[in-house]
Amino acid sequence: MTVVLVHGNPETAAIWEPLRRELGRDDVIALSPPGFGAPVPYGFGASADEYLAWLVGEVEGIDGPIDLVGHDWGGGHVQRLAATRPDLIRSWCTDIAGAADPEYVWHDMARVWQTPGQGEEFVDAMMSMSPVDRAAAFVERGMTQEAADACAAAAGPEMGRCILALYRSAAQPAMARWGHELEVAERRPALAIIATADPYTGGEVLSRRSAERFGAEVAVLEGLGHWWMLQDPVRGAEALGSFLDARR
Repeated sequence: MTVVLVHGNPETAAIWEPLRRELGRDDVIALSPPGFGAPVPYGFGASADEYLAWLVGEVEGIDGPIDLVGHDWGGGHVQRLAATRPDLIRSWCTDIAGAADPEYVWHDMARVWQTPGQGEEFVDAMMSMSPVDRAAAFVERGMTQEAADACAAAAGPEMGRCILALYRSAAQPAMARWGHELEVAERRPALAIIATADPYTGGEVLSRRSAERFGAEVAVLEGLGHWWMLQDPVRGAEALGSFLDARR
């Protein structure tokens, strides 16, 4: 059995390290999407469809049964794989279930990235910062210093290009459409992690509604934010671990 972790933007696999230690398992793999801690293949356009194809290819090469866990855009990629290739996994987990609700509205930063001109200006400013200043900004938003340093070091023009292409390919109504695909897909056991202080994922109401649509269990992390796995890895491991242990 293999637990596969997939992170999002603007991150590297370093965000998972405290949680992995708390899980205490030797069957955990962390995958880094192209541009986010991993090289971007030649010709890769960084659309949501291309990231889905990337994840399908990665999972196909891993011995199963596979329990797939996604955070942020990693959660989006996981949800899309669960909708289109449920045959590849035994279970899945996401912390952005609310983003699949028809009423979800992209957060302010995402809407800037989705806007031609404004998005390029924002990304250029972000990537022109020194790694030290970029890491400080990540810490201010909720990362640990160790994770922030790793994510800041990985940022650059390639990541910036991937951010813009990915978010623009996911402008509404794309997210709502993908949520419908997941709702009607062949179901696998699922867990929706709801960090109640996460401002990017639609909030508890939309997350619970999505979980019900997808037949997912719910684990509420009261008071934790977007990087719940860094802010309280013990609580995060308890929530995820109990779900995974039930699959053993």
